Amino acid sequence: MANTHTTKFKRLVYSLGSEPKLSLRRFFIGLGLFAIAMGLIAAGYFYVPLLQVPGLILLAVALFFAFWGYLGIFANRFSQVISATDVTWPDDDNAAPK
Repeated sequence: MANTHTTKFKRLVYSLGSEPKLSLRRFFIGLGLFAIAMGLIAAGYFYVPLLQVPGLILLAVALFFAFWGYLGIFANRFSQVISATDVTWPDDDNAAPK
């Protein structure tokens, strides 16, 4: 029998992984923002040092989006594993599982 923590965890995993296309889009947005942030930081290193500040701010936003998207992608794959290995147990403890 599943306890409350297990069902809350399953619900969280299923809700995070419910929209894999949106998660992939978030990940690619984060990846693109990361590339732009690295460009700003590199341009600040070679040319105008003040460009590094918006690059660092954009880097934080990029890492947030990339992490959020990757978490959704991982949750989608993990929810498939959970649903494939989920065994429904009968009410009778002595009966064999279905």
